[in-house]
Formats: sequence, structure tokens, C-alpha cells
Amino acid sequence: MSTPRITAIRTHLMQAGPLGVSGWTADVKNSIVTATRNWLFVTIETDAGIVGLGEGSGWPRAVEVAVRDLEYVLVGESAFDIERISQRLSVAMMGHGMSGVVGQGAIAAIDMALWDIKGKALGVPVWQLLGGASRDRIRCYAHAATPEQALAALAKGYTAIKTGGVANPVEKARAIRDAVGPDIDLMIDLHGPPWLTLPDAIAICRELAPLRPLFVEEPLAPENIEGYRALRRAVDVPLASGERHGGLHGCAPLLFENLVDVLQPDTGRAGGLTGLRKLAALAEARFASIAPHSGSLGPVAEFAAIHLMASIPNALILERMDPDWEGRLKVINDAGPVIEDGHVLLPTSPGLGVTIDRAFVAAHPSSRNVGLPKGGWPAGTEEATLYTQPRTPRMSIG
Repeated sequence: MSTPRITAIRTHLMQAGPLGVSGWTADVKNSIVTATRNWLFVTIETDAGIVGLGEGSGWPRAVEVAVRDLEYVLVGESAFDIERISQRLSVAMMGHGMSGVVGQGAIAAIDMALWDIKGKALGVPVWQLLGGASRDRIRCYAHAATPEQALAALAKGYTAIKTGGVANPVEKARAIRDAVGPDIDLMIDLHGPPWLTLPDAIAICRELAPLRPLFVEEPLAPENIEGYRALRRAVDVPLASGERHGGLHGCAPLLFENLVDVLQPDTGRAGGLTGLRKLAALAEARFASIAPHSGSLGPVAEFAAIHLMASIPNALILERMDPDWEGRLKVINDAGPVIEDGHVLLPTSPGLGVTIDRAFVAAHPSSRNVGLPKGGWPAGTEEATLYTQPRTPRMSIG
């Protein structure tokens, strides 16, 4: 067969509706992403009539501009030369400095769409192209901020729950553990606010240890690598991080020094499936597992994460926003992943196995993409919204 060549790239940006459940606070209206989620979908057209679909995150309104700026680098290229194109895009952005989440978000969306094209052209699901299936289903977890929400998730078949937030995470986790019992895996996300100091992180992790968490997520701000080194030596709970880093080189330091047990690359800002495969291999070499972040992402990135986790040996668990905005399924023509007993079944359609309703996406134009969290700030500073500040008082850090 002749190799499909890229003829055009299109962007489809939309304002997604609010989350159904958030671990940030018990009141979901206070989640930082409640009214600010944007989903950026990218379609790549080819001279063979095959259209590939991808999704980029990181800062979707900015990523959209980056994707459109990169079109001239793509047109005329073989859609099958995915690694070469990934390298080419990195070189094209090199003059702007380290690409960060915007550059890696653009690469992710384009890369995802290229894998979709290749799978469709060859008539196989993407996980077959990534090395074949390591498993026939993927365990996933739901979010809960209250015992009632946790029990509702269990009633749907989930056997793993994530909770947390920046206000009273220990109290919240204890209540949920008491409600769900000892046989359910529990994860706690501290969201890494920069005022959560190393002594606080150590104290919280030690309080959480008796709950036997599957992992404690972002106990420190992602920039605080020295803090992760010290935390690693001080506590004996599994640590997870990585969602706020962009691409291979953003996440790699966490693995080079064995600072985390679980890496959580964001599917839409880690350089696409090409970047995710490299991170998974690096994690495997460091005896770490992969649990992709998807809290703010749309349904196309979720499908990409499913294909990745189907193919790698060190896939731990997949994040799911359940319940989520009812429009999530409408975006993909009501054809979401198949969930059975708290597991996602592998897609069998060629490519990523998902399409978008462009009319529905267009009917939800983007309005804003930034927001400020509510709750958990040091006393008297929430309205000041300071990024760097000491945490006081400390009597009720859990």
C-alpha cells in the first residue's frame, strides 16, 4: 500500500462541562477545573482519505495555537513516520526554548492522531502497533470526596478509589477507608500545592501509612525535586507524581533517582503515545509503574491511555472521572470505553477506536481555560492567591 501523506491539520477546541466528583474538596464546585476544562481535539487529514484523531492538553487554548503553527512542518510528510515527525516537531520548537507543557501538548495531539491513522490504514487497533496486548482488560479507579461517593463507586464495580485534596486529606481518607473496608485499594492525592512543605508532607504521609494506600500522589510541588529526595528517605508509603510535567524530559528526573513508585504522565502533554512509550520503558527499568493522569482530559486522550496500558507490562491503574459531565459521551457519539467490574476492556476497532461529533464540539465554544482553586490555602491568604508562602497554622495539617 502507498504511504498516506499529511495534507491538512484541523483543531477543535471546546469548553467541557463540570466534573461530577472531585477530590479537591467535598464540594465539587470548588475544584480548580470545574468551570475551566477545555478539550482540544486535533484531526489530521491525509491524501489517502484517512483522518486521524488526537487530543492535546497542558494548556489547551495555547496548545491550539501551537498546533496550527506547526502545520507547515507536517504537510507533505509521511503519516507513518511517527518517530521522525516527533523529532521534527521538537526541532521546530527548539528556538522557543524548552517546550514544556504547551509544546508537549501540541506534540501529543499530533502524535496521537498519527497513531490513529496508522492503525486505521493497517486495520488494527493501536495497541497492536505498540507491541500487542499485555492484558485483556485494564483496572481503573474512580474519585470520591466522601464515604457516600466511595460506596457509590463500589456499587458500579470499582475496586479502587482515589480521594484527597488540600484540606483535611487524612481525615477524608480515614473516613473512606472505614466505609469501604480493607480490601479496596485507596489512593490519596495531595495535589502538590507549593506551600505544602517537606515537614508537612512527611507528617501527612506518616499519618496515611496505616491506611495502606496504593500510593500518595503529589505530596510536594512538582518543582521540589530536593524535597522528593528527602521525603523518599523519610516515609514508607508508595509515592506518585508526574502529571504536571511535560514530556519525557520533564518526567524523567523522578525516575532517574527512584523518587516515585508510580509515574503519572498526562496522556495529552507527555509527547503522545510515542513519548508515553519511552516513559513506560524508563519506568520499567526503574521498577516503577504507570498510572496515567486524565482528570482534566477528554475522552480521546482516555482512549489513547487505554491503548498504552494494554501494551506495557508495568501498567498499574487507569484514572477515570466517573461520574463526569454528561456531555463527555456525546463528544464521542456515545461510544465510550466498555467498563466491566471496574476494568476497561480493550478497544477492537482499527486505530484509537473513537470519533468525535464535530457539531457537538463546535456547539460548546471555549470561554476560559484558567481558574483558581478554593479551599486549603494557609489561613488568611486565599484571596491573596500567593504561589510561594509558608503554611500556617500547622495544628490540623491532616
